[in-house]
Amino acid sequence: MSLAPDTPPRPLLIAAGGLYLVILLCGLSSEGLIRAPLIAPDDAGGTARAIGAALPLWRLGLAADLAMVLADVAIGAVFLRLFAARFALFAPMAFGFRLVQAAVIAAALMPLALVPTLLEQPWALMQALALHRLGYDIALIFFGVNCLIMAVMLRTLMRPVLPWALAGAGLVYLAGSLTALVAPDLNAALQPAYLLPLVAETALCLWFILRGLRPLRAAARSA
Repeated sequence: MSLAPDTPPRPLLIAAGGLYLVILLCGLSSEGLIRAPLIAPDDAGGTARAIGAALPLWRLGLAADLAMVLADVAIGAVFLRLFAARFALFAPMAFGFRLVQAAVIAAALMPLALVPTLLEQPWALMQALALHRLGYDIALIFFGVNCLIMAVMLRTLMRPVLPWALAGAGLVYLAGSLTALVAPDLNAALQPAYLLPLVAETALCLWFILRGLRPLRAAARSA
């Protein structure tokens, strides 16, 4: 199904794809490439030493997280503009859930910002890291609901495969966060399922970028 003719699609689609790319790159690099190698869950002293030896890298991870949060708020506004005309209820609901997610993630960065001051107190440092993880789990509950709402709205823009994949990602986020909070023994079994959100959101990012650039490519071929 095509977009309504009175909607300015290309700038919004390109903006959505670019912001999604920022979110993916910053989120994956800060958590997976920067923090994960420094943190040993069963070794508080070793974690403190590893972080202390890589403080500039640690702070770079915080900067990447802040960039991700800013992009999250911005992409929420882009999606609100893109879908508000057709979805008078769902579009602001999705925006609200995404804003709450961004606010909780931003709050969860505060314990990480305190980590450099806790290097001589490894136990307190590990508590700060645990508080950050708790904040992230709570944030992803709101994002999971956002994904389900977005999946409904995205069906007006594209074939149903990606919306269904995003809905599945939302269910993974909800199940993963809820089990982390109330049934941690089950949470470990769900970790492989997080591959679905990674694939779905990467594919969605590429769809927005390529769809937004399509008129430019067509014009270049005809020139």
